[in-house]
Amino acid sequence: MNMMNAAVFTGPGRIILDRKPVPVAGPGEAVIRITLTTICGTDVHILKGEYPVKPGLTIGHEPVGTIHQLGPGVTGYRIGQRVVVGAITPCGQCHTCLDGHQSQCGGRAIGGWRFGNTIDGCQADYLKVPFAMANLAPIPDGLTDEQVLMCPDIMSTGFGGAERGGIRLGDTVAIFAQGPIGLCATAGARLRGASCIIAVDSVPERLKMARQLGADHAIHYRATNPVEEIMRLTGGQGVDVAIEALGTQQTFEHCLRALKPGGTLSSLGVYSGKLSLPVDAFAAGLGDQSLVTTLCPGGKERMRRLMAIVASGRLDLQPLITHRFRLEQIEQAYELFANGRDGVLKVAITP
Repeated sequence: MNMMNAAVFTGPGRIILDRKPVPVAGPGEAVIRITLTTICGTDVHILKGEYPVKPGLTIGHEPVGTIHQLGPGVTGYRIGQRVVVGAITPCGQCHTCLDGHQSQCGGRAIGGWRFGNTIDGCQADYLKVPFAMANLAPIPDGLTDEQVLMCPDIMSTGFGGAERGGIRLGDTVAIFAQGPIGLCATAGARLRGASCIIAVDSVPERLKMARQLGADHAIHYRATNPVEEIMRLTGGQGVDVAIEALGTQQTFEHCLRALKPGGTLSSLGVYSGKLSLPVDAFAAGLGDQSLVTTLCPGGKERMRRLMAIVASGRLDLQPLITHRFRLEQIEQAYELFANGRDGVLKVAITP
């Protein structure tokens, strides 16, 4: 039996490098050889036991690779072809997919998020892809693995937050937390036509990157009350759209308090525990405000569109890759990323 290396969750606080059999493609499936992947903040929630998955699961949901094997019924692709696969893998056939909500494929319980959640993920040498015809997205010639690494999750999620927030030309937008997803939301707000983008974080390197990606103002929330500063910048009106990109009670409340009447709170964070809605900030439910959520849009057409943006030269997310590791160093990579050391934004993991 052919074996491979894989990053395996064994229990709260522990993800280890282990050996597993190389997967085999069944009907409608494909196996890809991973050439590059990364660690997501959601993986850290899993590591810390804040999001439950079964021990023994291979973690990771941001795959770039080449096709190793095609199962029966998968046509139009070739062995060795370079592909990306979205973090969310919709089937394209269920009621939810046909109803226009592909991210929620299969219904409740985190929808179409399967890799590193309900099936083995991509922090490994090989990955089995379900519903391959709906999810294998060929990488255009001329784009490197690092150029498309952000497409499967953080670019799609961050852009999704801007899209779901309904940002219009000339809007004022605040993005709370400038981790990788928040930075992509900042870039997405710029591409959507926002005229004033306000980035909030406490890490100087992230605020600097936010400005590079389109932020007009960068607020260090430990030095300045972010809601008061946003109100000053907007003449007391508040923002049209506030994007929450961390998943904490504090950032959620700050977003709500920074909104104008009729504004939209676009929530991207993964929350754990109980999330409270402060009645005063919610105008007792009478403020005509909207609250929307986003689960990373997936599927091959979404990936094609994101890669087209990269290929056009309108956005370069390679600077977000601050550290590089081999898969054999996965435990070291998690320690660095989970603790936010050494100015880390994203790590590139190469099997």
